Amino acid sequence: MDFFKYHALGNSYIVMRAADFGEEVSSDLIRRICDANFGIGSDGVLLDAGSVDDPIPRLRIFNPDGSEAEKSGNGIRIFCRYLWDQQSVGDDEFFLHTKGGQVRAQVLESGAKVRVEMGQVSFNSAVIPVIGPVREVLQESIAVNGQDLVFSAATIGNPHCVIFTDHPDEQMARALGPALETHPLFPNRTNVQFVRVLNRREIQVEIWERGAGYTLASGSSSCAAAAVTHKLGYCDAEVLVHLAGGDIHINIAPDFHITMMGSVAHIAVGQVSREWQQDTLGRYIF
Repeated sequence: MDFFKYHALGNSYIVMRAADFGEEVSSDLIRRICDANFGIGSDGVLLDAGSVDDPIPRLRIFNPDGSEAEKSGNGIRIFCRYLWDQQSVGDDEFFLHTKGGQVRAQVLESGAKVRVEMGQVSFNSAVIPVIGPVREVLQESIAVNGQDLVFSAATIGNPHCVIFTDHPDEQMARALGPALETHPLFPNRTNVQFVRVLNRREIQVEIWERGAGYTLASGSSSCAAAAVTHKLGYCDAEVLVHLAGGDIHINIAPDFHITMMGSVAHIAVGQVSREWQQDTLGRYIF
C-alpha cells in the first residue's frame, strides 16, 4: 500500500487511502504511523476517504496522538496538492469535505501553493465551545500554571485560544500550551496561539496544537489568530502571518469568512511493508 508524504511550512503529513485499511482506523495505528522511530514519522495522517458515490473529495484528519481533528489548514493544503498530483483535480477551484465543514480550494503555481476558503470564523462560546454563558469570547481572563492571562477564543471548524504577548517563542508555547489545551474551559480541548502584532498587516504566531504539541506552522491557527487580531481592531483584513516554519497569507471578509494561501512541498512516496504491520500490530491490515 502506497503512502505519500508532504509538508506545509515544516508541518508534515502522511496521506493514505482509507479504503486500503479495510477496517476502522484505530488511534494506536495512527500513533504508530506517525512515530519517527518505529513508524514512518509525521505530524499527522490524512485519509483519502472519497467514494465513487460522491464526486466531492472527502478528507479525514488525524493528529499524531491518534485523535481525529475537525479541520487543519495545512492538512487541507497538503491533501489538495495530493489530489492534484493524483490528477483527481485540476487547476480549477474545487470543493472538499472535512469533518469541520466543506471548503473550496485551488492549487496554484504548478502545485507549489494552495488557496483555501476555510469557512467562517465564529467567536460564539456555544459554537467553539467554551464553558459559561453564551457570549463572544474576547479578552477574558484565564489562570494557568500560576499565571493570569488574557485570551480570546474562536472556531473555524476547530477550537482556538488566542493570547497576545510581546515576545512569543517556542519556550512559551511549550510551557503554557499543554495547560491551555486541556483547561476545563475548553470541553473539546483547544489549539493555542501566542500572537505578537507587528503592524497593521503582519503578525507573528507561535503554536501549540491540540493533539500534536508544538508545531512549526498551522493553517487553521493562522486563520484564527488573524481573525481575532482583526476582530479586536489590531490589524487590517489582509494579514501576513509569520510562523516558525514560514508565512501564510490570510484574507478576512467583512463577515469573517477566511481565505488562506500557503505553500506545500512533496517529500516522498513509499510503501508500508508487511513486516512492519506484523511487527507492530501482530497482523496484516493492508
